[in-house]
Amino acid sequence: MFSHVMIGTNDLDRARAFYDATLGALGIGPAHLDGNRIFYRSPTGVFCVTKPINGEPATAANGGTLGFAVTSAEMADAWHTAGIAAGGTTCEGPPGVREGSVGKMYLAYLRDPDGNKLCALLRL
Repeated sequence: MFSHVMIGTNDLDRARAFYDATLGALGIGPAHLDGNRIFYRSPTGVFCVTKPINGEPATAANGGTLGFAVTSAEMADAWHTAGIAAGGTTCEGPPGVREGSVGKMYLAYLRDPDGNKLCALLRL
């Protein structure tokens, strides 16, 4: 459905260190730098982090979450651990199994250093 996802940052070097670590735990990376943007490519799409082109500060989406697919609970845990070590903060409780109207999932949540809410998700 999506060709790419792009989010903003106020510190490209800090974002690159964070996403190189977290996406590296998923087997993606390292980033490709293109001016004020960094790109991560995978067989299923492109993830980009950029300084806003309008020169205004980047802000996190209120109510927004960006989800990354994982293939195991261990991969989600490694992603979460890498994110904490690279300056992210945990949110939405510890990683683990949750059940909801869409079924059972293993979820791990982080906020990146700019406050963007991220999730590693495994459908069980």
